[in-house]
Amino acid sequence: MAFRQRALEGLVAVQSAFDGAFSGRRVLVTGHTGFKGSWLSRWLLELGADVTGYALEPDTTPSLFTDLALARSMDSRVGDVRDAGRIAALVAETRPELVLHLAAQPLVRRSYAQPAYTFEVNVQGTVNLLEAVRACGETQVLVNVTTDKVYANPETGEPFDEEKPLGGRDPYSASKAASEIVTASYRASFFSSEGSTAVATARAGNVIGGGDWAQDRLVPDCARALSSGTPVLVRNPLSIRPWQHVLEPLSGYLHLTASLLNDRSLAGPFNFGPDQGAARTVGEVVERLVAAWGAGSWHVPESEAQPHEAAQLRLDTRKAERVLGWRPVWGLDETIERTAAWYRAYSAGHDAAGLVEADFEAYVAAARSAAAPWA
Repeated sequence: MAFRQRALEGLVAVQSAFDGAFSGRRVLVTGHTGFKGSWLSRWLLELGADVTGYALEPDTTPSLFTDLALARSMDSRVGDVRDAGRIAALVAETRPELVLHLAAQPLVRRSYAQPAYTFEVNVQGTVNLLEAVRACGETQVLVNVTTDKVYANPETGEPFDEEKPLGGRDPYSASKAASEIVTASYRASFFSSEGSTAVATARAGNVIGGGDWAQDRLVPDCARALSSGTPVLVRNPLSIRPWQHVLEPLSGYLHLTASLLNDRSLAGPFNFGPDQGAARTVGEVVERLVAAWGAGSWHVPESEAQPHEAAQLRLDTRKAERVLGWRPVWGLDETIERTAAWYRAYSAGHDAAGLVEADFEAYVAAARSAAAPWA
């Protein structure tokens, strides 16, 4: 792989995580061209996996997938999860041992504009993948990545654990809750016997970090405004979210996958979120990003009709800690400092691959210092 040469110690630390569970394994990542999918694919490559990706072409410019030249390092296939025949053929051809399902329509505001499309991608796309895996019969573990927004949210501020009821007022949240129900049904109906695929779901908080360029998402909007010297427009400054660096849930997804290889009884839903202190308002996060950037300003646009988005959202991650030994590594301060530094350096012309490598090394080193079981 044509990655920048690094210090040997940092390289070995990144490659040796998860006790070698991914080395030489055939892994399918859907949604590999997106923000989280690009970070995850890169990490899997570092871990020695044989990675196949299935997704639409990157829909942003810039694109982290393109900047990391991942198409040259993995088997990257362009396709739509709504195309049942195509995804079935791909799974039959590549016979993945492990599947991480990230392909989705991931934006709340877009779901109001395109509700049918959102349900087709997030629900029927999940069905199509599960059917393909069921027909293939060679997959050992499948993890469906959903969202913290799958819970029925009365907006009391109480953290959601995995036993709380599913729901969703907006089409995005409802579609992801439906994806959870579909996955649970397939697990109970078709993947419950010994030797069948271990099927789990993973629910993360509000993920931030370098390389996200989506529209209508807080940090990319901040990065675009701050790099161009224009004020950041903030729609819902009082909304509370559980903020976490992108590497936090990815370590959870990978640790869950590796754990399921050894103990399929763990199959089920898991929350991967930050410590409770990282649940802060949008306005505070923007203030911290601006301060970390070193210049800039923000304001709330004049009142106008906005589609509903939950005002409060917190995750309870005690199950992941109790069952898997997983805990977040970076607090909110480190997360914001690193995110702002990444975008600031990128806007100054620094190479995205080098910035990603630096975050990987720092995160794995911090996880080792914290005695994270996967590190």
